[in-house]
Amino acid sequence: MEYTQLGRTGLKVSRLVLGTMNFGPQTDEADSHSIMDAALDAGVNFFDTANAYGWGNNKGRTEEIIGNWFAKGGDRRDKTVLATKVYANMAPDGASPWPNHDRLSALNIRRAAEASLRRLQTDHIDLYQFHHVDRHTPWEEIWQALDVLVQQGKVLYAGSSNFAGWHIAQANETAARLGSYGLVSEQCLYNLAERRAEMEVVPAAQSYGLGVIPWSPLHGGLLGGALRKSREGGKGRSASGRAADALAHTQVREQIEAYEALADKHGLDPGEIALAWLLTRPGVTGPIVGPRTSAQLDSALRAVDLTLPEELLTTLETLFPGPGPSPEAFAW
Repeated sequence: MEYTQLGRTGLKVSRLVLGTMNFGPQTDEADSHSIMDAALDAGVNFFDTANAYGWGNNKGRTEEIIGNWFAKGGDRRDKTVLATKVYANMAPDGASPWPNHDRLSALNIRRAAEASLRRLQTDHIDLYQFHHVDRHTPWEEIWQALDVLVQQGKVLYAGSSNFAGWHIAQANETAARLGSYGLVSEQCLYNLAERRAEMEVVPAAQSYGLGVIPWSPLHGGLLGGALRKSREGGKGRSASGRAADALAHTQVREQIEAYEALADKHGLDPGEIALAWLLTRPGVTGPIVGPRTSAQLDSALRAVDLTLPEELLTTLETLFPGPGPSPEAFAW
Protein backbone atom coordinates (compact mmCIF):
# COMPACT_ATOMS: atom_id res chain seq x y z
CA MET A 1 0.00 0.00 0.00
CA GLU A 2 1.15 3.52 -0.76
CA TYR A 3 0.68 6.36 1.72
CA THR A 4 0.58 10.15 1.46
CA GLN A 5 0.07 13.15 3.70
CA LEU A 6 -3.51 14.33 4.08
CA GLY A 7 -3.34 17.81 2.60
CA ARG A 8 -1.02 20.12 4.52
CA THR A 9 -1.14 17.98 7.68
CA GLY A 10 1.43 15.59 9.05
CA LEU A 11 -1.19 12.81 9.01
CA LYS A 12 -0.18 9.86 6.83
CA VAL A 13 -3.06 8.02 5.12
CA SER A 14 -3.41 5.22 2.57
CA ARG A 15 -4.01 6.17 -1.06
CA LEU A 16 -7.19 4.11 -0.98
CA VAL A 17 -9.99 5.08 1.40
CA LEU A 18 -12.38 2.42 2.67
CA GLY A 19 -15.92 3.73 2.35
CA THR A 20 -18.43 2.07 4.67
CA MET A 21 -21.76 3.32 3.32
CA ASN A 22 -22.83 -0.22 2.38
CA PHE A 23 -22.17 -1.62 5.87
CA GLY A 24 -25.60 -2.35 7.27
CA PRO A 25 -27.90 -1.66 4.30
CA GLN A 26 -26.07 -3.93 1.82
CA THR A 27 -23.50 -5.86 3.85
CA ASP A 28 -24.25 -7.52 7.18
CA GLU A 29 -22.12 -6.93 10.25
CA ALA A 30 -20.04 -10.12 10.00
CA ASP A 31 -19.10 -9.51 6.37
CA SER A 32 -18.47 -5.83 7.11
CA HIS A 33 -16.00 -6.83 9.82
CA SER A 34 -14.29 -9.23 7.42
CA ILE A 35 -13.91 -6.47 4.82
CA MET A 36 -12.45 -4.07 7.39
CA ASP A 37 -10.02 -6.74 8.58
CA ALA A 38 -8.95 -7.44 4.99
CA ALA A 39 -8.53 -3.73 4.29
CA LEU A 40 -6.38 -3.21 7.38
CA ASP A 41 -4.31 -6.30 6.53
CA ALA A 42 -3.71 -4.83 3.05
CA GLY A 43 -2.47 -1.58 4.59
CA VAL A 44 -5.60 0.54 4.13
CA ASN A 45 -5.63 2.73 7.24
CA PHE A 46 -8.12 5.43 6.17
CA PHE A 47 -11.79 4.56 6.87
CA ASP A 48 -14.66 6.90 5.98
CA THR A 49 -18.20 6.88 7.34
CA ALA A 50 -21.00 9.29 8.33
CA ASN A 51 -23.46 9.57 11.18
CA ALA A 52 -26.42 9.07 8.81
CA TYR A 53 -25.10 5.88 7.18
CA GLY A 54 -27.47 3.00 7.77
CA TRP A 55 -30.21 5.12 6.21
CA GLY A 56 -33.99 4.90 6.61
CA ASN A 57 -34.93 3.97 10.14
CA ASN A 58 -31.41 2.72 10.83
CA LYS A 59 -29.35 5.91 10.66
CA GLY A 60 -26.25 5.45 12.76
CA ARG A 61 -26.13 1.70 12.18
CA THR A 62 -22.94 1.87 10.10
CA GLU A 63 -21.08 3.69 12.88
CA GLU A 64 -22.31 1.01 15.31
CA ILE A 65 -20.90 -1.74 13.07
CA ILE A 66 -17.54 0.02 12.98
CA GLY A 67 -17.65 0.53 16.75
CA ASN A 68 -18.28 -3.16 17.32
CA TRP A 69 -15.30 -3.91 15.07
CA PHE A 70 -13.09 -1.56 17.09
CA ALA A 71 -14.29 -3.30 20.27
CA LYS A 72 -12.73 -6.55 19.08
CA GLY A 73 -9.36 -5.03 19.93
CA GLY A 74 -6.17 -6.10 18.20
CA ASP A 75 -5.07 -2.46 17.70
CA ARG A 76 -7.91 -1.97 15.20
CA ARG A 77 -8.66 1.53 16.44
CA ASP A 78 -5.02 2.56 16.84
CA LYS A 79 -4.22 1.54 13.27
CA THR A 80 -7.24 3.31 11.75
CA VAL A 81 -7.52 6.94 10.67
CA LEU A 82 -11.23 7.38 11.31
CA ALA A 83 -13.31 9.91 9.38
CA THR A 84 -17.00 10.53 9.96
CA LYS A 85 -19.42 13.33 9.10
CA VAL A 86 -21.96 15.70 10.62
CA TYR A 87 -24.88 17.63 9.09
CA ALA A 88 -27.60 15.12 8.24
CA ASN A 89 -31.09 14.92 9.62
CA MET A 90 -30.91 11.89 11.91
CA ALA A 91 -34.67 11.42 12.13
CA PRO A 92 -36.11 8.36 10.33
CA ASP A 93 -36.88 8.90 6.66
CA GLY A 94 -40.04 10.92 6.21
CA ALA A 95 -39.91 12.37 9.72
CA SER A 96 -39.05 15.98 10.44
CA PRO A 97 -35.95 16.52 12.59
CA TRP A 98 -36.34 18.03 16.01
CA PRO A 99 -34.99 21.59 16.00
CA ASN A 100 -31.17 21.71 16.25
CA HIS A 101 -30.82 17.99 15.44
CA ASP A 102 -29.28 18.56 12.04
CA ARG A 103 -27.00 21.02 10.18
CA LEU A 104 -23.99 22.77 11.70
CA SER A 105 -25.12 24.83 14.66
CA ALA A 106 -22.72 24.67 17.60
CA LEU A 107 -25.41 22.77 19.50
CA ASN A 108 -25.83 20.10 16.84
CA ILE A 109 -22.09 19.73 16.21
CA ARG A 110 -21.59 19.03 19.92
CA ARG A 111 -24.56 16.66 20.12
CA ALA A 112 -23.72 14.82 16.90
CA ALA A 113 -20.06 14.38 17.82
CA GLU A 114 -20.95 12.85 21.19
CA ALA A 115 -23.46 10.51 19.54
CA SER A 116 -20.93 9.39 16.92
CA LEU A 117 -18.31 8.75 19.60
CA ARG A 118 -20.76 6.51 21.47
CA ARG A 119 -21.71 4.54 18.38
CA LEU A 120 -18.09 4.23 17.24
CA GLN A 121 -16.94 3.18 20.74
CA THR A 122 -13.96 5.50 20.61
CA ASP A 123 -12.78 8.59 22.45
CA HIS A 124 -11.87 10.64 19.39
CA ILE A 125 -12.59 11.20 15.70
CA ASP A 126 -9.51 11.74 13.56
CA LEU A 127 -11.25 13.64 10.74
CA TYR A 128 -14.64 15.25 11.41
CA GLN A 129 -16.21 16.29 8.11
CA PHE A 130 -19.02 18.72 7.35
CA HIS A 131 -21.24 16.60 5.10
CA HIS A 132 -22.73 19.65 3.38
CA VAL A 133 -22.62 23.43 3.47
CA ASP A 134 -24.86 25.02 6.11
CA ARG A 135 -26.02 28.30 4.60
CA HIS A 136 -27.69 29.37 7.87
CA THR A 137 -24.78 29.09 10.32
CA PRO A 138 -21.83 31.50 10.32
CA TRP A 139 -18.35 30.06 10.09
CA GLU A 140 -17.38 31.84 13.30
CA GLU A 141 -19.87 29.64 15.17
CA ILE A 142 -18.81 26.47 13.37
CA TRP A 143 -15.11 26.97 14.11
CA GLN A 144 -15.82 27.85 17.73
CA ALA A 145 -17.65 24.53 18.14
CA LEU A 146 -14.90 22.58 16.37
CA ASP A 147 -12.15 24.25 18.38
CA VAL A 148 -13.84 23.17 21.61
CA LEU A 149 -13.93 19.55 20.38
CA VAL A 150 -10.27 19.78 19.37
CA GLN A 151 -9.31 21.21 22.76
CA GLN A 152 -11.21 18.36 24.44
CA GLY A 153 -9.28 15.83 22.35
CA LYS A 154 -12.46 14.51 20.76
CA VAL A 155 -11.62 15.68 17.21
CA LEU A 156 -8.20 16.09 15.60
CA TYR A 157 -8.89 17.55 12.12
CA ALA A 158 -11.83 19.07 10.24
CA GLY A 159 -12.80 18.38 6.64
CA SER A 160 -15.55 19.29 4.20
CA SER A 161 -17.70 17.38 1.76
CA ASN A 162 -19.62 18.63 -1.28
CA PHE A 163 -18.29 22.19 -0.93
CA ALA A 164 -17.84 24.64 -3.78
CA GLY A 165 -14.44 26.24 -4.21
CA TRP A 166 -15.62 29.51 -2.70
CA HIS A 167 -17.01 27.66 0.34
CA ILE A 168 -13.54 26.25 0.97
CA ALA A 169 -12.06 29.75 0.69
CA GLN A 170 -14.70 31.23 2.99
CA ALA A 171 -14.21 28.51 5.61
CA ASN A 172 -10.43 28.72 5.69
CA GLU A 173 -10.20 32.49 5.51
CA THR A 174 -12.48 32.66 8.55
CA ALA A 175 -10.42 30.00 10.31
CA ALA A 176 -7.22 31.92 9.65
CA ARG A 177 -8.75 35.09 11.07
CA LEU A 178 -9.81 33.22 14.22
CA GLY A 179 -6.54 31.34 14.64
CA SER A 180 -8.20 27.99 13.89
CA TYR A 181 -6.50 25.35 11.76
CA GLY A 182 -9.35 25.15 9.24
CA LEU A 183 -10.30 22.47 6.73
CA VAL A 184 -7.67 19.89 5.80
CA SER A 185 -9.67 17.86 3.26
CA GLU A 186 -12.52 18.07 0.78
CA GLN A 187 -14.59 15.02 -0.16
CA CYS A 188 -16.21 15.63 -3.54
CA LEU A 189 -17.85 13.88 -6.48
CA TYR A 190 -14.96 13.36 -8.89
CA ASN A 191 -14.29 10.69 -11.49
CA LEU A 192 -13.58 10.26 -15.20
CA ALA A 193 -17.22 10.88 -16.11
CA GLU A 194 -17.69 13.81 -13.69
CA ARG A 195 -14.76 16.23 -13.78
CA ARG A 196 -16.36 19.57 -12.90
CA ALA A 197 -14.47 19.55 -9.60
CA GLU A 198 -11.32 20.32 -11.60
CA MET A 199 -12.60 23.77 -12.49
CA GLU A 200 -12.60 25.34 -9.02
CA VAL A 201 -12.96 22.81 -6.17
CA VAL A 202 -9.66 20.99 -6.74
CA PRO A 203 -7.65 24.21 -7.33
CA ALA A 204 -9.15 25.77 -4.18
CA ALA A 205 -8.30 22.65 -2.19
CA GLN A 206 -4.73 22.69 -3.45
CA SER A 207 -4.34 26.39 -2.74
CA TYR A 208 -5.54 26.03 0.86
CA GLY A 209 -3.71 22.77 1.52
CA LEU A 210 -6.68 20.40 1.52
CA GLY A 211 -6.39 16.80 0.43
CA VAL A 212 -9.02 15.85 -2.18
CA ILE A 213 -10.96 12.66 -1.43
CA PRO A 214 -13.14 11.68 -4.42
CA TRP A 215 -16.38 9.87 -3.75
CA SER A 216 -18.22 7.70 -6.30
CA PRO A 217 -15.00 7.02 -8.26
CA LEU A 218 -16.89 4.59 -10.54
CA HIS A 219 -19.81 7.01 -10.96
CA GLY A 220 -22.42 4.66 -9.59
CA GLY A 221 -20.99 1.66 -11.47
CA LEU A 222 -20.93 3.38 -14.87
CA LEU A 223 -17.11 3.14 -15.03
CA GLY A 224 -16.96 -0.33 -13.52
CA GLY A 225 -17.76 -2.30 -16.67
CA ALA A 226 -21.50 -1.61 -16.70
CA LEU A 227 -22.04 -2.68 -20.33
CA ARG A 228 -19.82 -5.72 -20.00
CA LYS A 229 -21.71 -6.87 -16.91
CA SER A 230 -25.03 -6.23 -18.63
CA ARG A 231 -24.00 -8.43 -21.57
CA GLU A 232 -22.91 -11.12 -19.15
CA GLY A 233 -26.24 -10.97 -17.34
CA GLY A 234 -24.85 -9.14 -14.33
CA LYS A 235 -27.20 -7.56 -11.88
CA GLY A 236 -26.83 -4.99 -9.14
CA ARG A 237 -25.73 -1.43 -9.00
CA SER A 238 -23.99 -1.40 -12.38
CA ALA A 239 -27.22 -2.41 -14.11
CA SER A 240 -29.50 0.05 -12.33
CA GLY A 241 -29.67 3.47 -10.73
CA ARG A 242 -27.27 6.17 -11.90
CA ALA A 243 -25.51 3.88 -14.40
CA ALA A 244 -28.73 2.78 -16.09
CA ASP A 245 -30.01 6.35 -16.27
CA ALA A 246 -26.77 7.52 -17.88
CA LEU A 247 -26.65 4.64 -20.36
CA ALA A 248 -30.13 5.55 -21.60
CA HIS A 249 -28.43 8.46 -23.40
CA THR A 250 -26.89 7.43 -26.73
CA GLN A 251 -23.85 9.67 -26.36
CA VAL A 252 -23.01 8.29 -22.92
CA ARG A 253 -23.51 4.70 -24.08
CA GLU A 254 -21.13 5.24 -26.99
CA GLN A 255 -18.61 6.85 -24.65
CA ILE A 256 -18.74 3.89 -22.24
CA GLU A 257 -18.54 1.41 -25.13
CA ALA A 258 -15.32 3.10 -26.26
CA TYR A 259 -14.03 3.12 -22.68
CA GLU A 260 -14.65 -0.58 -22.15
CA ALA A 261 -13.10 -1.37 -25.54
CA LEU A 262 -10.02 0.59 -24.45
CA ALA A 263 -9.85 -1.43 -21.25
CA ASP A 264 -10.10 -4.67 -23.24
CA LYS A 265 -7.34 -3.48 -25.57
CA HIS A 266 -4.98 -3.05 -22.62
CA GLY A 267 -6.21 -6.15 -20.81
CA LEU A 268 -7.38 -4.15 -17.82
CA ASP A 269 -10.52 -3.98 -15.72
CA PRO A 270 -12.54 -0.78 -16.33
CA GLY A 271 -13.10 -0.15 -12.65
CA GLU A 272 -9.42 -0.50 -11.85
CA ILE A 273 -8.56 1.97 -14.62
CA ALA A 274 -11.00 4.51 -13.18
CA LEU A 275 -9.44 4.24 -9.71
CA ALA A 276 -5.88 4.28 -11.02
CA TRP A 277 -6.65 7.39 -13.12
CA LEU A 278 -7.81 9.27 -10.01
CA LEU A 279 -4.53 8.39 -8.32
CA THR A 280 -2.70 10.27 -11.10
CA ARG A 281 -4.69 13.48 -10.60
CA PRO A 282 -3.06 16.48 -8.88
CA GLY A 283 -4.26 17.08 -5.35
CA VAL A 284 -5.98 13.72 -4.93
CA THR A 285 -5.24 11.98 -1.63
CA GLY A 286 -7.13 8.83 -2.53
CA PRO A 287 -10.54 7.76 -3.83
CA ILE A 288 -13.20 6.27 -1.58
CA VAL A 289 -14.16 2.72 -2.47
CA GLY A 290 -17.31 1.27 -0.94
CA PRO A 291 -17.08 -2.51 -1.35
CA ARG A 292 -20.09 -4.67 -0.63
CA THR A 293 -17.95 -7.81 -0.86
CA SER A 294 -14.36 -8.87 -0.29
CA ALA A 295 -13.95 -9.44 -4.05
CA GLN A 296 -14.77 -5.79 -4.73
CA LEU A 297 -12.15 -4.75 -2.17
CA ASP A 298 -9.56 -6.97 -3.89
CA SER A 299 -10.25 -5.27 -7.23
CA ALA A 300 -9.83 -1.83 -5.68
CA LEU A 301 -6.55 -2.82 -4.05
CA ARG A 302 -5.12 -3.88 -7.41
CA ALA A 303 -5.70 -0.37 -8.74
CA VAL A 304 -3.19 1.09 -6.28
CA ASP A 305 -0.37 -0.88 -7.92
CA LEU A 306 -1.56 -0.19 -11.46
CA THR A 307 0.56 2.13 -13.63
CA LEU A 308 -1.43 3.38 -16.60
CA PRO A 309 0.51 3.70 -19.89
CA GLU A 310 0.81 7.20 -21.34
CA GLU A 311 -1.10 6.10 -24.45
CA LEU A 312 -4.00 5.01 -22.27
CA LEU A 313 -3.96 8.25 -20.26
CA THR A 314 -3.98 10.28 -23.48
CA THR A 315 -6.94 8.34 -24.84
CA LEU A 316 -8.83 8.78 -21.56
CA GLU A 317 -8.42 12.55 -21.89
CA THR A 318 -10.01 12.31 -25.34
CA LEU A 319 -12.89 10.12 -24.17
CA PHE A 320 -13.57 12.07 -20.97
CA PRO A 321 -12.34 15.65 -21.48
CA GLY A 322 -12.17 17.82 -18.40
CA PRO A 323 -13.80 21.26 -18.12
CA GLY A 324 -10.51 23.12 -18.34
CA PRO A 325 -9.14 25.62 -15.83
CA SER A 326 -11.11 28.48 -14.34
CA PRO A 327 -11.73 31.15 -15.58
CA GLU A 328 -10.33 30.19 -19.00
CA ALA A 329 -12.94 27.44 -19.38
CA PHE A 330 -15.74 29.99 -19.51
CA ALA A 331 -13.95 33.26 -20.24
CA TRP A 332 -10.73 34.48 -21.85
